[in-house]
Amino acid sequence: MVTAKKIKVLIADDESIVRKGLRSTVPWEQFGMEVVADAPNGLKAWEAFLEYRPDVVITDIVMPEMDGIELTRKIKETAKHTKIILLSCHRDFEYAQQGMRLGASGYLLKTAFEDEELEELLKQFQRDLSALSSEPGQDGERLETMLFAWLNGHSDKFPQELANVQEDPKHFGGQPLHLYLIRTAECGASWSRLLADAGPDERCIADGKLIPYGGDYCYWIVPDALRVAADGLLVECKSRCGRLQWSRRCSLLHSEDLREAFLSLHKEAELERIYGVSGEDWPEPIWKAVHLLHANPAADWSASDLAEEVGLSRSHFSILFKKAVGDSFIAFQYKRKLRLASGLLRDTTLTMQDIAERTGLGDSKYFSKWFKRCTGQTPSQYRAQQKEDMIRTE
Repeated sequence: MVTAKKIKVLIADDESIVRKGLRSTVPWEQFGMEVVADAPNGLKAWEAFLEYRPDVVITDIVMPEMDGIELTRKIKETAKHTKIILLSCHRDFEYAQQGMRLGASGYLLKTAFEDEELEELLKQFQRDLSALSSEPGQDGERLETMLFAWLNGHSDKFPQELANVQEDPKHFGGQPLHLYLIRTAECGASWSRLLADAGPDERCIADGKLIPYGGDYCYWIVPDALRVAADGLLVECKSRCGRLQWSRRCSLLHSEDLREAFLSLHKEAELERIYGVSGEDWPEPIWKAVHLLHANPAADWSASDLAEEVGLSRSHFSILFKKAVGDSFIAFQYKRKLRLASGLLRDTTLTMQDIAERTGLGDSKYFSKWFKRCTGQTPSQYRAQQKEDMIRTE
């Protein structure tokens, strides 16, 4: 007899009594659900989400470290089918509306909701998730969550899961693999939808592995025997959507090769996203130089060191760099470090010392002086301002 898979639930609220109350009073078994974790703030909830990959998240809106709106945004970007219930007070009504626009499935007033309201939502979730689990692509979404967590430094489960898929004879049977990163940002549809509209060879899709990554990217693992068919599908789809783009790493035989291919393609996509260009738009030595700078953010590269690394003289490198990128090497380094530091202040809770080390800016005192000189604000002031702006604009 096959036992139905439990629907996993995560509860996030900074009030212990609320978390305990939901755990103990809701008849989770009745809805085929189990609470796998609870968290006292948004940051802990995000970490728990990445670890447990719950199907349902019940979260307070106002929490320390990360509020429920930001948590909702991050979850929906990572796993769009996750069901989210917002718990709010009367004064949080505008925030609750923002959460609904981000994809939350419902909200309840903490001070007044009836058990029937919550249970009706859980019944609906049970129906929706049960139907979803029978559709193709569920495994791809699970891998998507694991891939996102791994690439963003939150979990190391993805490489092992990838190795299991690669070694399973039902999937690839020991063949060399080809990894594509497909970009559909300006196509108005996902890669899966473009494939469906093109009427592709079903065997090519079935024998490959699609792993979505956000709304605009998709990784596609294809066995060697279907490489020609996969290339044909890409060309066919591009004939329908000229803005379709892809990159590829070929002949990956070992799990370590596949792992490195994911990292390499991810870094390449990040550079394209930041600068709005692809490797085809810049000379190869300049693309390689920028890739090295971003892959080693704490390294203190000089123009001479980097020129030697990419096989150019210092003067030729400096001229070519300015022509391709639009900034001198020194100006580019300045902007890169400032962008990285600002992002770490805005999106993480790292200490000033940690950020100083990650950006190659020495100790926290020097970093604080440097950041204020660049922006007119101390790092602490900037972090506080960003949080206020995020709350005000959402």
